[in-house]
Amino acid sequence: MTKNKTVFASSTSRLNYRDIRTPLSNKKSKAGFSLIEILISIAIFVLLAITIFQTSALFIHTTGVYREDIVVSNLADQYMEIIHNLPYLNIGTINGNPSGDLPDLPNAIKEVINGYTYQIYYVINYIDDPANGTLTNESDYKQVKLYIKNIASEKTYNFVTDITPKAIENLKNTGTLFIKVFDATGIPVPNATINISNTFLIPHINLTRTTNINGNWIETNLPSSANNYHISVTKTGYSSDQTYPSTINNPNPIKEDSTIINGQITEVSFSIDKLSSLSIHTLDQNCSVLENIGINMQGSKRISDNPIILKYNHNYTSDESGNISLNSVEWDNYTPNINDPEKIIYGSSPVQEITVLPNTKQDFSLILGPKTTNSLLVIVKDSTSGNPLKNANVNLKNSKLEIDLNKLTGGSVWSSNDWSRGDGQDNWIDEKKYSSSNSISTNIIPLSLRLISYDGGQTYASNGSLISSIYDTGTNQTTFTTLDWKPTSQIASTSIKFQIATSNDISTSTWNFIGPDGTSASYYDTPQTTIKNSPARYIRYKVYLNTNDNTKTPILTNVNINYTLGCLTPGQAFFSDLKEDSDYQTTISLPGYTTQVINHSNIDGNKVLEILLSH
Repeated sequence: MTKNKTVFASSTSRLNYRDIRTPLSNKKSKAGFSLIEILISIAIFVLLAITIFQTSALFIHTTGVYREDIVVSNLADQYMEIIHNLPYLNIGTINGNPSGDLPDLPNAIKEVINGYTYQIYYVINYIDDPANGTLTNESDYKQVKLYIKNIASEKTYNFVTDITPKAIENLKNTGTLFIKVFDATGIPVPNATINISNTFLIPHINLTRTTNINGNWIETNLPSSANNYHISVTKTGYSSDQTYPSTINNPNPIKEDSTIINGQITEVSFSIDKLSSLSIHTLDQNCSVLENIGINMQGSKRISDNPIILKYNHNYTSDESGNISLNSVEWDNYTPNINDPEKIIYGSSPVQEITVLPNTKQDFSLILGPKTTNSLLVIVKDSTSGNPLKNANVNLKNSKLEIDLNKLTGGSVWSSNDWSRGDGQDNWIDEKKYSSSNSISTNIIPLSLRLISYDGGQTYASNGSLISSIYDTGTNQTTFTTLDWKPTSQIASTSIKFQIATSNDISTSTWNFIGPDGTSASYYDTPQTTIKNSPARYIRYKVYLNTNDNTKTPILTNVNINYTLGCLTPGQAFFSDLKEDSDYQTTISLPGYTTQVINHSNIDGNKVLEILLSH
C-alpha cells in the first residue's frame, strides 16, 4: 500500500509541473518586444550591413587588382615577345648601349587600357659574366629589363630576361671601357655616377652608370671611336672629374676623351672626394679688416700642361667683413694672388700655399700692405716636418746699396712627437712628458702613442686617451690656427680624434676641451682643421684613440698646433721698399739649425723666397 501511494504522489507532481509552465509561456508571447531587444536587433542589422559593404568593397578592390594584373601580364607577354623575335644584334634602346630601336624612358610608349594609361620602356645592358673568367672584350649576353608603369597610381612593374646570342658570343668588332673611381687616398668610391657620351657616332651614345662597391664599372661592346668618348664622374657632396675634348683653347688635355678600339680594353681612372669649405680673411698689418679686395685663387691641378690650364682658377672680392667664403672646393693646394693695384701680400696664416684636405673646414688670413715696386717675402720652414719656424733671424744685405736689414719670422708651431718620459707634468717644461693618460702606451719603439696591450701586442684596449701638458705661448693675443697630426690616416677599424682647451689662466682647475663646433660634443677627426678658439695664452690637447678590432691599434707619431702672435705671420719675414738689384745676400739662422746663405739673390718686383732649414 505504501509503495502505491508513493508512485501516485510522484505522478501528481509531474502533472502539476506541466500545468504551471503553460500559463507562463502564454504571458510572454503577449508582452511584445522590449527596448533592449530592439537595440540588439538594430546592432545585428548594422553589423550585417557593414560586413556586406566591406565584403563588396574587398570584392571590387580584388577584382580591380586582378584586372590590372591581367592587363600588365598581357602587356609584359606582348613586349617580351617583341624582344625574343628580334635578332640579337638589334636588341638595344634608342639612347642606350647597346643601341637599337626599342623605347627607353625618354621615348617610352603609352597605351590606354580600361581608362588607365600605361608607360612602357626598356633598359638593356651588356653582361660579361664573371663566371666565365677575367675581364675581356666579350659580352656573354644582354640583360633586358621591361618596365610597365600605371601613370595614375605611379605603380611600376618590372620584368627581367637574359638574351644569349646564337653562335656569336665573341664579338670582335667592339671595345670595352673599364672605369675606376677612387678618392684622394686611393680608396674606391662606390655609387658614383658615371656619364659616358659620344656625339660623333650615329646613333649618339649617352649612358648613365653607377660604380659598384669596388668603385668600378665595365661597359662592353662599345663601337670603336678615337678620342670621342667623353666621361664624367660625379657624386653628391663630392668633387667631380672628367675627360676633356681637344679644342682650339685646349689642344693638349692631360686626360683626353677616351678612345675605344675593336677587341681591346680601355682603362680610365678618376679621382673624386668629399668637398671642403675655405674662408679667406683679408687684413692689414694691424689685423684690421680690408674690404673689396680682389683675389685670384688658383689650384695646382691642371687640365693641360701645354698651354697651362688650371682646373681651378677663379676671381673673388672680399665683403664688408673682409671675408671670402668658398663652400664647395675640392682637395688641392691653392695659391692666392692679389688683384688690387695698391696692395701686395705681406704674409699669410697659415703659410702659403693653402693646403685643403677632403671634408674639412679651414680659415686662411692674408696680411696685406701698401704695394711697393720691389719687395721680398721670406718663408722659413723646418726641412723635415715642413712646419713654419718662429724667431728665425733673416738678414738681407746688399753692400753696394748699403742695405743691411734684420727681421725675425713671426708665428710658430707647438709640436709633440715624444711622450716616452711619462705623465705627471702639468706645465710643458720637459717636451717628452705629459699630464695624464688612460689605457695608452707611450714608450714602445718606434716611439708613438698606442692603445695599451697586456699580452705583448696580441690584443689592445678598446679605447684610451691622453691629456697633454699646458703650453705657454707668452701672450694672451695668440691665435691658434690649425691642428695637424701624423699619420694622417689610420688602418681600418681604428681612429684618432682630438679636443682642444685654451685659457689665459694657467692656474685654472677647469679646462674645457672642445671640438671644431665649439662644444664638448664634437671632435677634430681630420688633420689640418681650423682650431675653434678665441685669442688665449695657454693651450693643451686631449687625444682619443679607439679601435673596433682588438687585434689592431691606432698610432700617433706627431701632433702640431700652429699659432700666430697677434697679427704676425708664422715663419715669415717681409721686406718692403727695396731697390731693384741682383746682388742681394740673404742669411737665415736659428739656434739648433744649420745657417743658410743665399748669395746673389735677384730682387725684381715682388719676390717670395722659401727656405728649408735642417737641424
